[in-house]
Amino acid sequence: MSSACTHSSICYTSSPHTRTAGFKRPDIGERLAAAEPTEALLSEEEYTFDNPATFPPPLVFPGDDLAEDPEYPPQNYRQWFRDEDRNPVTGERRTVYVVPAPLVGDEVSFMKSWSIPRGVGETPRAHTPKLLDIRDYLAAFYRGLPVKALTQSPLEFMSWEELESSKKSQRDPQYVGIRIGDECVGIRTRACPDGIYSRQLNLDDLLDAAISMLPKDAYALLLLMDHDLYEDDEDTFVCGRAYGGSRVAVVSNARYNPDLDALQSVDRLHAWPLSQCAEYMSTCCYISEPKTKRQKKSQSAKANANEEPSGQNEPSSAPLDMAFFVARSLASRDWTQESLAALWLGRVCRTASHELGHCFGIDHCVYYACCMQGTGSIQEDARQPPYICPVDQAKLLRATGTIEARRDRALLSFCERSELRETQFFAPFAAWLRAKLH
Repeated sequence: MSSACTHSSICYTSSPHTRTAGFKRPDIGERLAAAEPTEALLSEEEYTFDNPATFPPPLVFPGDDLAEDPEYPPQNYRQWFRDEDRNPVTGERRTVYVVPAPLVGDEVSFMKSWSIPRGVGETPRAHTPKLLDIRDYLAAFYRGLPVKALTQSPLEFMSWEELESSKKSQRDPQYVGIRIGDECVGIRTRACPDGIYSRQLNLDDLLDAAISMLPKDAYALLLLMDHDLYEDDEDTFVCGRAYGGSRVAVVSNARYNPDLDALQSVDRLHAWPLSQCAEYMSTCCYISEPKTKRQKKSQSAKANANEEPSGQNEPSSAPLDMAFFVARSLASRDWTQESLAALWLGRVCRTASHELGHCFGIDHCVYYACCMQGTGSIQEDARQPPYICPVDQAKLLRATGTIEARRDRALLSFCERSELRETQFFAPFAAWLRAKLH
């Protein structure tokens, strides 16, 4: 479908599946109150705040997080502010640290193969996201607080136990260790259930390791990983998690590798903002319905899609329209090693900003399409935006002490870097930010 889709219309509403799923979005009064403005909004400000051409509602496709858990409770500003478990930013603890993935020591050199996906060829087409690029993005996203790379005394994987005699035990140990200074923390491993990677590391153990390395002046710490992760026996994989109250988060880049998109059924050409494509929405909801319901719903779904404004040669100046227009203009371009690397970087940055958001006490968002939404799948992950919604932005600005325009300009400056400005992830985000600033 992706190659044939013309992305002719933008949809500013949730999908038709919303009603089937039973998700009821907070109404406009609740949304405006949720950000707890200091004074009554003027009508123009209210329109900007809740304009779906800037901040549309959650998509809620079949299988999405809100489709599976439609009664997930909202968290408004007041609830966030009064949360006793939230760590306030203080003069002594205000730095966000980003830690690179552990090195692979000689005694566990077999672990290098664990981070190489299977079935995608010998040579990877995209370069792994760089630590300093992720640090710089997070410095813009969390502008107002220092964001630093923690590279002194690099972490290193090592053997956890004396190697057993068999070669298989040596290649596939049940535990590996991470050397953190003079300490060694054990990390459970297991075979990867879907076989995309050969072996995975346990996320809970890595979060415990992150806690043990937390600097005294840290507000929060993010540990980056190159290996695939799991949390429990029911998981196939997990991309990241935060222990917000403990100030730590872990994010893996493994599943965000663009080389895996076909294997994981990630529709790269309908990633945000083209996830707002009306034809795409209609098709996704139609094919998921039982056959007995399809005939009744197909005509109404198509009618609803056609009611949405069509994408014109000259888009409106609204942020979503501008982002959609730029993304559509780039959709026919061939993917290059550079644009794939930027896509991989963008995916990791979005999840890193999400998981660190939990360290700031921000819960999953149900008010708008937002980078703080919960995610039900790697496919949904690609459809979600990199921006933060007005409700969660109010929380973030209070925590970081900056103002909205400065934060937006910092993010725009990052997106306009020469190596990113014309890429399929960052160019639409830059267009969205530029329109919002104006």
